[in-house]
Amino acid sequence: MKTKLTKELESTLYQYCFEQGSYVVEEVSMPDKKGIVDTLSYQQLADDQIEWRCYELKVTKSDFHSKAKLSFIGNYNYFVLPQKLYDEVENEIPSRIGVLIYRAFDKKAIEASPQTLRAPGFLTVAKKAQYQELQVDEKQLTSHFVASLSREVDKAKRVEKGLQLYNDDQLFKELKKRAKAGYDVYTPDNNIYDRFVEDLQSDAVTALQEELDARNAEYQELKLQLQQLQQPNLEDRI
Repeated sequence: MKTKLTKELESTLYQYCFEQGSYVVEEVSMPDKKGIVDTLSYQQLADDQIEWRCYELKVTKSDFHSKAKLSFIGNYNYFVLPQKLYDEVENEIPSRIGVLIYRAFDKKAIEASPQTLRAPGFLTVAKKAQYQELQVDEKQLTSHFVASLSREVDKAKRVEKGLQLYNDDQLFKELKKRAKAGYDVYTPDNNIYDRFVEDLQSDAVTALQEELDARNAEYQELKLQLQQLQQPNLEDRI
């Protein structure tokens, strides 16, 4: 599972690459079994050349020293780190690898911003990356990049369709699971299960009331029709 800080780095890096005019996608498997890069960007240059950049995101020292393969196969390759971690591992970073430092926006600055910020923080270049030739076949890399983009589009469409994709049993299991996690006895409004049941009960009461109103209106209509039918008989008796 990704930590909150990792997600912040990821979303900030995405916005950073987007502002650089690059196409970008996370978690791309490399050709020739060269691992999975955290973030890969593709940029079309003015001379019809393509520039590939690989980014590895690290938030702890143990994460930095992980045995997972570093997929630095791009023309330019970067670590994306919080300042504290960079201070600890600065001397361990190869000379050809660049470093981007993540800094979170101040909460007061976010609240004072006249527009909604598209990222939780910003990146600064602490160390520039050195150029290298692409370390894998470009056609294969492009194919992997497109496949990852397609995966993200599919995920976005699933989110857009929401609960329509899940059957009743799946929804019920998820609801039960969330009901058990950290159930707050004293403030039921904090519990998704209680809120769900309350909404169901409210909807049921509303539906019953609407049905009762409809039946009452129908009864009044029939009563009026009956009175109109009985009116001529009363006149005949008089």
